[in-house]
Order: sequence, then C-alpha cells, then structure tokens
Amino acid sequence: MIDATMIFFGLIIGGLLVIAASIKIVPQAYAYVVERLGAYYTTWETGFHVLIPFVDRASTVVCLKEQVVDFPPQAVITRDNVTMQIDTVIYFQITDPKLYVYGVEEPISAIENLSATTLRNIIGDLELDHTLTSRDVINTKIRIILDEATDAWGIKVNRVELKNILPPREIQDAMEKQMKAERERRAKILEAEGEKRSEILIAEGHKEAVILKADAARETKIREAQGEADAIRLVQRAYADSLKMLNETEPTKAVIALKSLEAFEKAADGKATKIIIPSEMQSMSALTVALRESLVENSNLAQ
Repeated sequence: MIDATMIFFGLIIGGLLVIAASIKIVPQAYAYVVERLGAYYTTWETGFHVLIPFVDRASTVVCLKEQVVDFPPQAVITRDNVTMQIDTVIYFQITDPKLYVYGVEEPISAIENLSATTLRNIIGDLELDHTLTSRDVINTKIRIILDEATDAWGIKVNRVELKNILPPREIQDAMEKQMKAERERRAKILEAEGEKRSEILIAEGHKEAVILKADAARETKIREAQGEADAIRLVQRAYADSLKMLNETEPTKAVIALKSLEAFEKAADGKATKIIIPSEMQSMSALTVALRESLVENSNLAQ
C-alpha cells in the first residue's frame, strides 16, 4: 500500500518536472532552434512555447543582437613589400538562426579566417602610404566581401573597422622624421610669408603716408594760391570801385593834379634811381613855384 502511494506521487512529480522542462519562454532578442527527433523542426521567436517531451529539443539558443568581435593582429604585406600588423573589429548580427546553426561549424572562427585572407588580398594591392590613408576604403571593401560570404551562414556584417595599423619600427621612425621635416618646412614657409606680409604692409603704409603728405602739400599750395588770388581780386575790385566813384563825382583838374602829386610822392619814396615825370606834372610844378614867389613878394611889399 505504501509502495503504491510512493510510486503514484513519484509519477506525479516526474510528470510535473517533464511538463516544466517542456515549457520554454524565449526572451527578447533571442531565438531557439528546435529539433524534432534529431532533425531541424522550427525556430522559436520571443514568447511562450511548449516542447513535446522526448520528441522535441531546443538544440541552440541564438542571440539576435548586434555583436562585436575583436580579432588579433594579422601580418600583411603591402605591394611595396612592407610587412605590418593590422587588427580588425567586426560588427555583425545573426539574421537566420537556422543557417547560423547548420550553415558552418564555428561561425566566429570562419569569419576570422575569412577576414584575414580578405585583408591580405586588399593590402597586397596597396602601397604603404595608400594603406595608411585609405582606412575607409579598406573597411568598405572588407565589409562587402564578408557580407556576401556570410549570407549563407545567416550572418549580416554591418561594419568593419581597422583598429590598429602597425608598420615596422624602422618605418615608424622614418615616418616620424618625415613628418618632423614637413612640419619644420611648413613653419619656415609660414614664417617667410609672415615676414613678406609685414614688409608689404610697412611699404604700403610708407607709400600711403608719402601720398597723404603730397596731397596735403598740394592742397596747402592750392589754398594759398586761391587766397592770394582772392586778395588780388578784392584789391582790384576796390580800386575799380574807387575809380568808379571818382568818375561819378566829376573831379576838377585841380583834384586830378593833387592826386597826381600824391602818386608822384609815393613813387619818389621808392628805391628807384631814375624817375620819369610826366609833362603835365612838370607844368604843375612850375605853376606851384611861380605862386610861391608871388606870395613872397607880396609879403615883402606889405612890410
């Protein structure tokens, strides 16, 4: 009786354990490859699933997230026979769990070997300088080749990056010397251009200063000439106005003679050694002398 009861409970517990083992919950970004009687049956996506006990088996759990693999450095030779070490980083994603599980044995190792051979082929067609400056081109070529080759394995290669490019030590030393010489050359060129620009600016400044001085002197002379011309014009205008006024007053001969004497007096005050006296002024002088003598005689008689 006790043995039958224990067997019954044991069967119940075993059945519950089998049922629990048959229940599968697939998490987000994962997939289960299910086999039935040893052959591929289906692929379970995210959600709740139940296996048939002793018939179905979840053989492989596949991660559908984008994955990153950093491969160790590979020795490659450029077209100009320079050996260098290059390590690559590959970003890939599993798109078909069935092909990933059954397509190739050890997919990561297969990708590593394929990337190494592809890298050697690409670098072998490039020279050292081109290799160091063509990372994007090399990355694109490797990605295209790997993506095409891994389609049969259910893998999508999203991106390939060359992490490090390490030439031999003597090549690095030569490159550093070359870069140093190039920097020094550029520095000397910039210094020479700066000195040239400075000299040009100084010369232009001196030129502008001379031009401004010349313009100032010319403007000064022009203004002085204009001032002298205005002064002469004013004097002549005043003289003309005086003559006009004199003509309007109808002066007598005595007034004209008096003005002539005043003009002669001014001329006599000069430094001229010879003075030409007009005939009219000579007659006026004789008349003046005669009048003076007549006045003297009259005064003597009166005494």
